[in-house]
Amino acid sequence: MHQPVLPLVPAQSRPVGPSAALLEDADGGAVFVFGMLTFVYAAGDDLARRLAAVQLAGMGIATKVQVASAFAVTTTTLARWCATYAAAGVEGLATERTGPKGPSKLTATLRERIVLLEGQGLSLAKIATETGVSTATVRVALGRVAPKPSRSARRAPAPADALAAGYVAAGEPAQTAGLELASVTVAKAPVLGVLTRPVPRSLERAAARAGDLTEAPVVLTQGAHLPLVGLLLALPTLEATGLLEVAARVLPPMRKGFYGLRAVLLMGVFMALLREPRAQGATRLAPADLGRLLGLDRAPEVKTLRRKLAELASHGKGAELQAALGAHHVQTHPEAVGFLYLDGHVRVYSGTRQLPKTHIARMRIAGPATEETWVGDGQGDPVMVITAAPSQSLAAELHRLLPQLRTLIGADRRCTLVFDRGGYSPAVFAEIIAADMDLLTYYKGPWARAAVGTFSTVDYLAPDGSSHSFELAERPITLAVPRQPATADKDAVPAGTVTLRLIIRRSPDGHQTPILTNRTDLTVAEIAYRMGNRWRQENGSPGIDVGRFRA
Repeated sequence: MHQPVLPLVPAQSRPVGPSAALLEDADGGAVFVFGMLTFVYAAGDDLARRLAAVQLAGMGIATKVQVASAFAVTTTTLARWCATYAAAGVEGLATERTGPKGPSKLTATLRERIVLLEGQGLSLAKIATETGVSTATVRVALGRVAPKPSRSARRAPAPADALAAGYVAAGEPAQTAGLELASVTVAKAPVLGVLTRPVPRSLERAAARAGDLTEAPVVLTQGAHLPLVGLLLALPTLEATGLLEVAARVLPPMRKGFYGLRAVLLMGVFMALLREPRAQGATRLAPADLGRLLGLDRAPEVKTLRRKLAELASHGKGAELQAALGAHHVQTHPEAVGFLYLDGHVRVYSGTRQLPKTHIARMRIAGPATEETWVGDGQGDPVMVITAAPSQSLAAELHRLLPQLRTLIGADRRCTLVFDRGGYSPAVFAEIIAADMDLLTYYKGPWARAAVGTFSTVDYLAPDGSSHSFELAERPITLAVPRQPATADKDAVPAGTVTLRLIIRRSPDGHQTPILTNRTDLTVAEIAYRMGNRWRQENGSPGIDVGRFRA
């Protein structure tokens, strides 16, 4: 694997092998596996902490030595936990009370007698003999040694901590209570049910059947442990995309009913995150579990979901929605769209429309398919996806999409289009330059390799802080542009030429990769970096993949 693992865990966490991390504080602990929150336990919950360690070791995410080191126990202790869990299950990991199992001998009556004997001048040893307890117990009864706090007392927050945490004192806010710390009483948090049933929505459903409800309002169900609740972690990212806001602006209002646009879109996002990208996948998900996340009593089932999606598709606003989402991305991330990475993908089509057949590489057959052109920004984040009938090449799609890309970026802004050899076409290069845009791609076709002596080693510090070293050579190249015939919306273009920079990158094994660009303001090292950075669009890598420079 040439690419580093993304740093998706908190900086204060302790590593548990190469792929997991443990974060513990006064509130409890959390275990992250490949950047995803996997185990959570509250402070003082020894059973849940031990269960997390046992399951982490059993999953093979890390070795037992690494798990024991992260959880601050010995490997012998961890092995005992694993054996106990295998033999007795979760109950076997419960903490047993250490020390004497019977009631305390130091009763109130015994304490009074010890104080009385001490007043008569007896020594501690004689008092212990008279009362039948140890001298340590005598010291505790006389107040010379503070009794050891119980386990629950050690875990309870101090009054000062309660005030700092925003607890209330005698029913008043902490900042306005005006009480001494000794008189502070901490309000107990409400106890939540483990798996609370969603709030019934009978009235709203009756109103929807009568045609009096536009969309059911959100009513969240609280619970201590709710299935699939981790999907809610995607909401901040979803908000950043502007999907709900843009869709409400572009798409017409849906017909009145219990499930509206918000529920349908969120349902699609949640199902995609659960690796169920089709409506039929709803049959494999519990409606009540997804309903809690949607703020409803249950999620729409397959028949309802298909009907709602068909209603949205009937408006024919898919392309307009994609363009609006792309415009939202450009407005919110203007610094990231100076480079646009384009790539073409063929998707098998199984619908009822008559589409032309094309070669499907992963299936090695020809069949009906659609062609998707992915457009990503300079950071590898998606900007938009254009779906169309299959064309002859990515170059043909570039020719078709140039006006749309210019509208997306803006009339007065330059942008560099980065694409692979599928978009190679001197005629398209000339169109890109004429549209006041720049290009960055690979050369395609026979060419003269550069002499080894013309290469020089160049170091480059990327914007993300990573450093790279390249062996590069450069020379100009002139490409012939054939005559373009006139079309319905464009006049004929006479034959000509276009002169570009040819940057050649030499791999350690001697392979040479030719790169073309018309940009004269970039160094050869940055051009090589930007070209290799194209792979971020597909694999989310924080840097370039040197091994794929030969693709």
